[in-house]
Amino acid sequence: MPESVKAYFDAERRNDPDALAAAFAAGAVVRDEGAVHEGIPAIRRWWIAAKEKTHHVTAPIELAGSGDKVSVCALVSGDFPNSPATLDFAFTIEQGKIVELEIG
Repeated sequence: MPESVKAYFDAERRNDPDALAAAFAAGAVVRDEGAVHEGIPAIRRWWIAAKEKTHHVTAPIELAGSGDKVSVCALVSGDFPNSPATLDFAFTIEQGKIVELEIG
């Protein structure tokens, strides 16, 4: 697992928005639930709002891909309908940082 992806899930587990934001490149984009969040401040706000709303916990199950494209299947549980849900986290990595994440 690329270090930035590992850092994302470690920060997720520790509820650490600063560590999570640090895994992303400056112009990174996150696509989640039909919305696009661009740049580290927006990504940080998105993640904090999602945590406050759903109190979710994410547990990686399986990793696929290599190099700059990595997909992680994860079990996400929290205060939302149909919890827990299995979601795919599709990461694009450049120069050791996450430049794109699509959750679906």
